Amino acid sequence: MLRVLQISDTHLSPTKRHFACNWEPLRAWLVEQKPDLVIHTGDVTVDGADQDEDMSHCAELLTGLGVPVLSVPGNHDVGEAYHPHQPVNAERLARWQSHFGTDRWVRDLESWRLIGLNAMLFGSDSSDEARQLAWLEQQMQQAGERRIAWFLHRPLFIEAPEEGDMGYWSVPPAPRAKLLELVRKHEVAIVASGHLHRAHDLVLDDTRYIWGPSSGFVVGPALQPGMAGATSLGAVVYEFDGAGFSAAIHEITALQTLWIDDVIHEVYPPRAA
Repeated sequence: MLRVLQISDTHLSPTKRHFACNWEPLRAWLVEQKPDLVIHTGDVTVDGADQDEDMSHCAELLTGLGVPVLSVPGNHDVGEAYHPHQPVNAERLARWQSHFGTDRWVRDLESWRLIGLNAMLFGSDSSDEARQLAWLEQQMQQAGERRIAWFLHRPLFIEAPEEGDMGYWSVPPAPRAKLLELVRKHEVAIVASGHLHRAHDLVLDDTRYIWGPSSGFVVGPALQPGMAGATSLGAVVYEFDGAGFSAAIHEITALQTLWIDDVIHEVYPPRAA
């Protein structure tokens, strides 16, 4: 049996230390769990998209866990498609790669193929997005009899696969349609994401869509009105046993419940026009 832990949205920085108090209890919990692999589903940093110091600080913390760690980038790490101030681009992707390695990856674990994706490219209409999709299709075709699990930052959808554009919260409809086609064609078993700072577990057409909770902070209902999932801090524990698996969202009670609503203008101040 292989034990894989998903953490997400730590939002750490050596200068903006608003959520730093939650790193040590998270680290202690991770070590206690004795995982074979830790997967970070993005927003490792507060502002790695612009601050190299955030990247180096967080990379050192993850290396210090002493266990294998694979990470995929979030919007705070590499920017996002068509963002007016932090568009995902070659410079930001290179910064990520210099500290965390490739922004997409594949890891085979016995009867499973785990695939990490850079969700911030979806909807960018860039050559990087096209290359990633071609790479993904190849990895799926070459999986053989292995079952497949995806790990990415943004969820594919919020309420339903056929919903319209949810803006900041999820993958846009056009790239989502292509990804869902691959999910169905290859019977992807798990699609695990972060980004929403909410814990949620949904089964749809035999695929588990899991929103991994943040370990940094939670978001109040004023910013996420009516959104599904639980407002909690924690991680997800996966156990892979042959072709079978279990997945469970764990609330980590040692984490301090911090609300972004209280400090949002300190951590993410408005940009000048």
